[in-house]
Amino acid sequence: MLSRRDFVCRAAGAAAVAAGWQRRLAAAAEATAGRSPSDVAADEDFWREIQGAFTLDRTMINLNSGGVSPSPRVVHEAYKRYLDVSNQSPSYYMWQVVEPGIERVRARLAGAFGCDPEELAITRNASEALQAAQLGLDLKAGDEVVTTNQDYGRMLDTWEQRVRRDGIVLKKISFPVPPASQADLADRLLGAVTPKTRVLHFCHITNLTGQIFPVGDICRAARARGIRTIVDGAHAFAHFPFTAADLDCDIYGTSLHKWLLAPVGTGFLYVRRPLVKDIWPLTPANVSLGDNIRKFEEIGTHPAAAHSAIAEALDFHEGIGVARKAARLRYLKDRWARRFESHPRAKVLTSFDPAQACGIGNLSPVGLDPHKVADHLWTTRRIFVTPIKHEEFGGLRVTPNVFTRLEEIDTFSAAMEKVIEKGIS
Repeated sequence: MLSRRDFVCRAAGAAAVAAGWQRRLAAAAEATAGRSPSDVAADEDFWREIQGAFTLDRTMINLNSGGVSPSPRVVHEAYKRYLDVSNQSPSYYMWQVVEPGIERVRARLAGAFGCDPEELAITRNASEALQAAQLGLDLKAGDEVVTTNQDYGRMLDTWEQRVRRDGIVLKKISFPVPPASQADLADRLLGAVTPKTRVLHFCHITNLTGQIFPVGDICRAARARGIRTIVDGAHAFAHFPFTAADLDCDIYGTSLHKWLLAPVGTGFLYVRRPLVKDIWPLTPANVSLGDNIRKFEEIGTHPAAAHSAIAEALDFHEGIGVARKAARLRYLKDRWARRFESHPRAKVLTSFDPAQACGIGNLSPVGLDPHKVADHLWTTRRIFVTPIKHEEFGGLRVTPNVFTRLEEIDTFSAAMEKVIEKGIS
């Protein structure tokens, strides 16, 4: 058991780390005060301070931070501190000391997202959040769900199970990469709607190419037709600026261990308040919680440390500023993507329109297998990217983050130019 003296010493050390980081970030922010986000995006002195907040393996180039990202040290130390407190006697410390902190975290997340805290449940990931809605909505045989064939595989699998089990109809629309415009995406989704359509399910930003959808336009049009909207925001929250009012969706699910840089196993579910009572939770909850957003958190015994550390991740995120963060992520994406924009043997599958893309990009080397290229980059240069093979396209998903250095982007670009020119030996 952690002694009181050890705990006090460890807490003091963690507080010193947090205070030191806050001072450095405040100084960096002050030095860039009054400058536009796009200007700060190219300021390596500012971003060097951010990079120094992480403890990373710099013997590798991690361009696969979209699926799950490392937390900055201040967040990871908070996570470990909450684990240590919980472990003294979980039946007391975890449930009575650490777990109640979820309400403060809920309020802060709701503030960042722009919703009522009573509309936000803290989950373990986007999949859990979205499946609560997918499996919890009352649908009957013949009811239609419209989605895309580029939505996340687990979410498509969930709808396919409802097809087999409940006899619903699943319609998956296709769209080019990149599309001509966001209006084209809206037209394709809404054009697939019929009088039998009950749900529109689509990504805020896709995990395959980083395509951003015009969520608000689609959701408002769907509501006018009496259709529920479920938006997969797994890669969106804390990636670029928006609020719940901008989206105007019924249901939203996201992971926080991606762009918010919170501990692994954190996410949230947003449900527009009048609809909370209409959705069954994944794990049955007491009837008294019928219209309470907390019914989606009734999953049995679970660790409380991860969700408590979300507060530190929010501090880190807000210290950078979401507009600055988005500008930096676009800057990093454009740095490698522009090198291949007109390459005769490569295609960038992600739009250069800032409204349609941010930090995620996809590069397709013509005639080469993405999995083999990814393996080659790893084994020869220790560059870690994500191979994507969709039924309609293939490429490498490249996902830098705020800890990524320009030298790492340039190393990847040079390695890809060599692969495209000479092939894989």
